Order: sequence, then structure tokens, then C-alpha cells
Amino acid sequence: MAAKQAVQSYYHPVISRTSTAKPIFSLLGNKFPSSPPLFSRASSSFPNRSTVAKCSGDGDKLKDALSGMVGKQVEQLLGREENKALLDELEKASERVEIARRELAEIERQELEAKQVREYVKQLEIRAGEIEECLQEISAAKSMVEEAERSLSAGSQSEASEKDKERIESVKAAGVCALVGTLAGLPVSLTQATSYEQLLLPLAVTFLSCALFGVTFRYVVRRDLDDSHLKTGAIAAFGFVKGLGRLSGGAPLELNPASILSHGIDGAVYVSQSLLVFGFAAVSLDYCFKVGIISPFPLNESPSETNAE
Repeated sequence: MAAKQAVQSYYHPVISRTSTAKPIFSLLGNKFPSSPPLFSRASSSFPNRSTVAKCSGDGDKLKDALSGMVGKQVEQLLGREENKALLDELEKASERVEIARRELAEIERQELEAKQVREYVKQLEIRAGEIEECLQEISAAKSMVEEAERSLSAGSQSEASEKDKERIESVKAAGVCALVGTLAGLPVSLTQATSYEQLLLPLAVTFLSCALFGVTFRYVVRRDLDDSHLKTGAIAAFGFVKGLGRLSGGAPLELNPASILSHGIDGAVYVSQSLLVFGFAAVSLDYCFKVGIISPFPLNESPSETNAE
């Protein structure tokens, strides 16, 4: 049917042009009566309204008649057997073209959707890569934090253990010095005391002062065991302080030569006794350092001290 309509639409303008090209007055024949030439020219020059209307009406009827005739001829042509096959092929071709157009439109739509999907997948891959990098950075940072916490914990534990070891070594140094110093000062205390009650206080003072001297001597000398200036300086400092302290606790000083001489002699004796006590304590502690019974300060030798040695 679509092919038949196309053929009819093709032939219809031709019929219209053919029917309208013929002169209208030639088709009217001898519908007008004969008249004289003058009136004939006048009437042909000035037709009345009824004549013009009748001519136009006859032309429309003729046009419709011709159109109907041509349409019948076209239908007859289309109704032939040899033309039906062509029309069927034409309809099938038109259907195939329409199907091809729809498939082409569908393919274009699918290609557009596929392109959009590819772009979206590409964006997702980029974001996935960024997320993966962020996760790796977070994991690296987490491992660094854990490592720092472990090292800090180990450092704090080792530092605490080192401090405990240092305290133990200081206690050992204080004990050695207190014992040796008390034994060294015992003969002097026995000569000055008449009873055990009088002997108790000097021995207690000597014991405590020698213990304090042992801790200080260890921190002063450190690992410079061959430095005699440090050793003698520590002994002199403690000896003078203890001896002069005993002198100030005795009889008051008077402004006469005898009192001044007496205080001078007593001060020298007291200082000498203290130097003797602290000297024995220092020698015993230095021996313990060299033998390895007590470790000097610090326990772990630093690189600067190693280079200095």
C-alpha cells in the first residue's frame, strides 16, 4: 500500500498540470449562440458573470474526471501481476531500510552508552588508584607510628633499667666507701671515746659521710680512672668540710694567741683525720672500679668518651 500511494502521489501533479494547461474556452465547444461580429467581439471581450462561473465549474468537473481516469489507470497498472512483485519487493526494501535505520539508531545509542560507561569506569579506576595510594600511605604511617611506639617503649624500658642499674652501682659504691671509711676512722674514734655510747655518734657520722662520698666520687670521676686531680680534689673537698665542721663544734675561739694556736692545731688534726678516712675510702672504691666489682658512671660508654680516651 505504501508503494501504491507513492506511485499515485507521483502521477497526480502530472494530471493536474495536463488538465489545467488546456484552454477552458476550447473545451466549451459551441455552447454560446452565434452573433454578429461586433457583438461577438464585445461579448468575448466582456464576458458576463454567469458565463465565467459556468466555465470555472466545468473546468473543475473536467479536472476531477481526468484525475479519476488517471487514478484508475494507475490502479490498473499497479494491479498487474508483474508489477505486484515489484511492489512487494519495494515494500520489503522499505521495511528493511526502516529496520536498518532503527538498528543504526539503536547501535548509536548503545555506542554512546558504552562510551559513557567506559568513561565512568575510567574515573572509577582513577579513584580506585587514588584510594589505593591513600591506603598505602596510611598503612606506612601506621607502621611508622607502631615502630616509633615500640622504639619509645623499648627506649623507656631500657632507660628505666639503666637507671635502676645506675642506682644499684651507686649503692654499692656508697656501701664500700662507708665500710672502709668507718673502719679507717675507728681507731681515731676509739682514742677519743670512753664508752660505747660516745663511740656510736662519731661512727654513725663517719659512716654516712663516707657513703655520701662514695656516691659523689663515682659521679665525679666517671670513667677517668687515671685522673689524679679529680680524685684528690674530691678527697680534699670532703676532708676539709668534715674537719672544719668538727672544729666549729668545739670550744669557741678567743682573741688570744693560745686560743688561736689551739684551734689551728685542732683544725689541722681534724682535717688530717678526715683526709685519711676519705683517702682510704677513695682508694678502696678506685680498686673496685679497676677490678670490675663496681662499674663507673655511666654504665655504657658514650662515643665522645671513647674518642676522648
